[in-house]
Amino acid sequence: MPFDPSLPLPNSPLESQVIRDQLQALFVLINNIVTVTAAQVDSTNTLPQGSPANVNVSVSGGTLHFSFDIPQGQEGLVGPAGPPFAQAVVDSVNTVEPGTPSAVNVGFDGTNVRFTFDIPRGNDGNQGPQGNDGGQGPPGNDGAQGPPFAQAVVDGVTTLDPGQQATVQTSFDGSNVRFTFGIPRGNDGTNGSDGSQGPPFAQAVVDSVTTLDPGQQATVQTSFDGSNVRFTFGIPRGSDGSNGSDGSQGPPGEISQAQLDSAISGTSANTNGVSTLDTGFADPDMEALRQKVNEMILNGRR
Repeated sequence: MPFDPSLPLPNSPLESQVIRDQLQALFVLINNIVTVTAAQVDSTNTLPQGSPANVNVSVSGGTLHFSFDIPQGQEGLVGPAGPPFAQAVVDSVNTVEPGTPSAVNVGFDGTNVRFTFDIPRGNDGNQGPQGNDGGQGPPGNDGAQGPPFAQAVVDGVTTLDPGQQATVQTSFDGSNVRFTFGIPRGNDGTNGSDGSQGPPFAQAVVDSVTTLDPGQQATVQTSFDGSNVRFTFGIPRGSDGSNGSDGSQGPPGEISQAQLDSAISGTSANTNGVSTLDTGFADPDMEALRQKVNEMILNGRR
């Protein structure tokens, strides 16, 4: 029977059965008391202004469940305007280890909103499959023409032993491209038949002839413009002789053709002993330079 708080009745005889039934009912009530182990808010509802607040509570399986009905408050007064948002400045972005939580720090210096970011990098991914070889791209446009080839000066030619690698060193002194060659001599061959005549000497052009003072060293400068070998001569005039009976010395004459031919004949023979560079280079720039040097050597021969 359920617990009856009115039993036993006042001034009634004490009966053991009645007391036993009441104690048994209390025992059942105590065992049925639910132990609350958690609390959970199921919902929060906003009510219009002036509505009464309300809360509903229930117990389910040891969890206390709440449902709130909260009226909306009255609108507050408008506060003073804050400083204008001028500019956002990112002070730094730091890469942190994978698994580290990302973070952002924000500050305001009175003018700018300043940010500092901590961003974790991703875990290393697995290596992907090897891609297919791409096709050759289209050829590029022709580059702009470089500066003109003013003058080439051979500083030295060294004869190397047969089988050694030919060498060439180049430098530019601001006016001239300077070459130093190391050319291996060929192995001694058997006597052969007469060879054919080499390429003809295209043309020699005398750009100027300067008369120097007596006793000065005669000079000759050569250059190659791609078609012609060009010469500039400095030739000292003879010393003044004593006056003879025939009268005073006349004006100096011009250089004779025989003198000019003699000067020219001694300027090109030194290139006949220079061998061409017959071993190609893998580098396209060096290969173009090798071909240009061979062209200069061949055109300089007599």
